[in-house]
Amino acid sequence: MTSFTRALRSALQRTLPRPRLRAFLPVLAPLLIGALAATAPARPVNTISPYGRWLNPRGDVEVSVAPCGAMLCGTVTWVGGAAVADATDAGVGHLVGTQLLRDYHREEDGGWQGQVFVPDMGESFFSRIRQPDPAHLKISGCILHGLICKSQTWTRRS
Repeated sequence: MTSFTRALRSALQRTLPRPRLRAFLPVLAPLLIGALAATAPARPVNTISPYGRWLNPRGDVEVSVAPCGAMLCGTVTWVGGAAVADATDAGVGHLVGTQLLRDYHREEDGGWQGQVFVPDMGESFFSRIRQPDPAHLKISGCILHGLICKSQTWTRRS
């Protein structure tokens, strides 16, 4: 018997002094414990968050993901390496400040759905974001509303 169960039993014996009521104690104690457990606040199922700073797979683009109203958005905060040349070739002059992730809303399965802007193509695509673990985001850009998709896994920047 745990100390909690002993304490509960002792408290019940003090409040139920008559022998007849004490006979119900072995039945009452588990019921009370069950009732207390049922009313305890539930822990969140998914405590990981997509908000923060993320690096693309090549490590040359950093995006800050944050709420924008009720939606989720992601804005470029740093670029380096080949990303600058790729964006310039596609006609995107200044990549820093560009919103890559736009108008993402939460889906029932915990993921996000919105539009991703691909700078080296100069176009936006239907997109989904999934977070397999706290350190990674899987961002998919799709055509034909999700029939054909290409994905990248981004890493959280510490």
